[in-house]
Amino acid sequence: MKRKIAGGIVAVLLGLALWQHELLTYGYMQAKGQLTIMLNTRPLAEVLADPAYPDSLKNQLRLVQDIKRFAQDSLRLNPSQNYTTFYEQHNKPLLWVLVGSDKYALKAVEHTFPVLGTFSYRGFFDQNKLRLADTALQQAGYDTRINEVAAYSTLGFFNDPILSSMLTRSEGKLAELIIHELTHGTLFVKDQLEYNENLADFVGEYGADRFMAQKYGRASEPYRRYRAAKTYDEHYYDHLLRGARLLHQVYREFKPSTPASVKETLKWQTIGRIVQTLDTIPGGRPNRSDKSRVRAKTTLPNNAYFVGFLTYRNQQNRFKNEFDTQFGRDFSRYLTYLKHTYPSL
Repeated sequence: MKRKIAGGIVAVLLGLALWQHELLTYGYMQAKGQLTIMLNTRPLAEVLADPAYPDSLKNQLRLVQDIKRFAQDSLRLNPSQNYTTFYEQHNKPLLWVLVGSDKYALKAVEHTFPVLGTFSYRGFFDQNKLRLADTALQQAGYDTRINEVAAYSTLGFFNDPILSSMLTRSEGKLAELIIHELTHGTLFVKDQLEYNENLADFVGEYGADRFMAQKYGRASEPYRRYRAAKTYDEHYYDHLLRGARLLHQVYREFKPSTPASVKETLKWQTIGRIVQTLDTIPGGRPNRSDKSRVRAKTTLPNNAYFVGFLTYRNQQNRFKNEFDTQFGRDFSRYLTYLKHTYPSL
């Protein structure tokens, strides 16, 4: 009898392993990539003392530490051991994310992971695996987009290093990035990816504004340059949000009887108008190709681009309105409210 029970348990486990083979394979690939990073990081103290590294890089590393201290002391984000080590990428990409979307709806292909919940993208350390997954989604009839990742958060499961690719950013953009990722380590709600990314973007931008103002003063040239760039970005984001709403309206009119050729024509005409009218955004900056921000090589952006964009920007007005009207722009009170209201991992 015991042998039969044991055999049954083994059979069930083998069945689960076969059923979840893809998930297990993906998990192994991610663990391998993360382990490679962990085994090749260096403590910041070593890097700062190493004469082989230029002063410009060391200054950027010190800047990350200043931003982290500001995020913990002034914004009250959770303290952690993140960004106490450095990982040199040698100008090579580290990680990519793959987004899939329905061809005629702004609806993401979703992936569910144990503990973390549902995501609208998958990350890949292995470019060959990435290409295979991309091809599989396209063959299944989905729009896809691949983005190179500048930073990511392990949500406190590991100590996240400073990646060398982060340090190419301007001071304000670096502050946004670091505070964004530290926000994930403070509050991350299971199965609510859009909420999490929009919150992290909101806190990252609010925190970077305060960091730049505190460091330089609101009348300073560095702060004014940062604000000018942010004003343009806000117009750019608003334009794409309007475009996404227009696309949604177009797709909502499609019926099962609508010929595929008509759907394709209307889809690409609409996306083409969104890209062409980028020229109407006020406050454009010199030496910046706005259209290149939404182009995927020589093609127009597809639904996967807009799905990825909405993941980070669709709920910004929600956070801004709550922060302004309900909490009088008191960030400490607002963060306390969010942490008590939304259970975090």
